[in-house]
Amino acid sequence: MSKFSRVRTVLCDLDGVVWLAHQPIAGSVDAVVRMRASGHRVLFVTNNSASTIADQEQALQQIGIPASGDVVSSSMAAARLLQRGERVLVTGGPGIVEAVERQGAIAVRNTGAEISGPVDAVVVGLHRDFDYPRLAVAATAVRAGARLIGTNGDATYPTADGPAPGGGAILAAVEAASGVTPQIAGKPHKSMAMLISEILSAADQPFDPNSVLMVGDRPETDGLFAAELQCEFVLVRSGVVAPGEVVDSEVAVADDLPDLAALASALAEVD
Repeated sequence: MSKFSRVRTVLCDLDGVVWLAHQPIAGSVDAVVRMRASGHRVLFVTNNSASTIADQEQALQQIGIPASGDVVSSSMAAARLLQRGERVLVTGGPGIVEAVERQGAIAVRNTGAEISGPVDAVVVGLHRDFDYPRLAVAATAVRAGARLIGTNGDATYPTADGPAPGGGAILAAVEAASGVTPQIAGKPHKSMAMLISEILSAADQPFDPNSVLMVGDRPETDGLFAAELQCEFVLVRSGVVAPGEVVDSEVAVADDLPDLAALASALAEVD
């Protein structure tokens, strides 16, 4: 893995890489510690839009990974598509509300009750209280002219008990009911890529994709996101892709984060 010797920042997916439903995957915490000890930044880039950033940081802290300022979510990427002062119907969790309000837009929670007045956008993400009335309210707002934005398109996310329905499944329902194709913000799409580029840029040092490595468990999400960023990618088999499952022969593959010991050794050689 000498081609990764220039890496300064590791972009690490959470679900299926660090944990499954917040239960750490064996060895993952120590792998993050080793990467950081070698002098490299680890950013957690997740399509989880339901939780607030503070909640995600706290969950990481509870398994032994300090992460203050190091979590980037699809809610944050979705908020980049909004304008200050816009009214936004949030068909999702508190993470979206937080991101919308930080952007200076007005969050209108979709409770399934009729809303007063038009909205400029409908942002859809995972929320476990999604039901028919919420679907009807969201679809009606989109048909009335609101932009349809999805935090992510993942139909499922991995858990210890197998795949669970994800935000993309809810988004698909709103798309079908409204007849409008959504703009999707999270991995592997442009809004998230631009957000990462901004975070890793400085006034005197523009974003350098050669200094970045993406680690994830989904070729169609994390792999394509690495391609969007034009950085290297390592696929781990601890989430969606099962051990032994055939993948593109050109993709670098590891069993899990601990299996990236060779990468950690290469990174340690970086000044």
